[in-house]
Amino acid sequence: MRVLLHFDMEHEASGLDVVSCSEQDDERFAELLPDAEVLWHVLRPLTAGDMDRAPKLRLIQKLGTGVNTIDLDAAEERGIAVANMPGQNAQAVAETSLLLMLAVLRRVVPFDARTRRGEGWPADRGLVGGELGGRTVGLLGGGEIATLLRGMLEAVGARVLYTSRRPRSGDPAWRELDELLRSSDIVSVHVPLTDETHHLLDAEQLGLLPEGAIVVNTARGAVIDEGALVGALRSGRLGGAGLDVFEREPVGEGNPLLGLENVVVMPHVAWLTRETWDRYFAVAVENCRRLGRGEELLHRVR
Repeated sequence: MRVLLHFDMEHEASGLDVVSCSEQDDERFAELLPDAEVLWHVLRPLTAGDMDRAPKLRLIQKLGTGVNTIDLDAAEERGIAVANMPGQNAQAVAETSLLLMLAVLRRVVPFDARTRRGEGWPADRGLVGGELGGRTVGLLGGGEIATLLRGMLEAVGARVLYTSRRPRSGDPAWRELDELLRSSDIVSVHVPLTDETHHLLDAEQLGLLPEGAIVVNTARGAVIDEGALVGALRSGRLGGAGLDVFEREPVGEGNPLLGLENVVVMPHVAWLTRETWDRYFAVAVENCRRLGRGEELLHRVR
């Protein structure tokens, strides 16, 4: 079975002919699509045009959870199955969310730059940081990532609130969105990108956060209105942001968020650990074997 891994790395699996292609190499991708029976997809958007170049394609296997980068309707029209793998990157993303909170609070980016310039001592009084212990962290989402992160935060002494689509009256930490925002020193995004969540945090919602609050996003960039976020950060109303995702990716060097000292950025790599890859490949290989045997796929989306 010919598998096309759309990422710049190699993988071998018994019984599978796996070829890889960088997400930046569109020419090679187009050359490899005609022979692909399975596509292991990461982040580069997959269009109807791509699928038309792949007449043998039977399965699009998302290496991760979010399928917003796949034209699901086009796949369904062409009889191509789509599957994802929820929870396989949860530990890595939860840890990265915690990392970004601490990096913003402790002013890691400006301290790093000053230290490299030989200006680390004496420490600038304007860069006095803060601690997670005693702060209230609001989580947008109640899934596996948010649940793991909640445990980490509570272990260091933070108070954790969360919101989700379905009210959870039995959990005193659950709040309606507006109430959660008003109560949170830090808000962390852990919801998928849908029509309902697009710009969920717009200027009005960001305005509900207490002055000096921090925003962290390791989910999808467009859940936050970037223009509104830039305005709130520049005005000083928000104290900072930790961002692994952006509305347009890869993020361009002209994005105004990149010019703000109180913003810590990463290039959509919260999931990127050796352990995550091991879990990804285990599920992806199993689904290829199930496809070959005509069995029900794990985590089929369409």
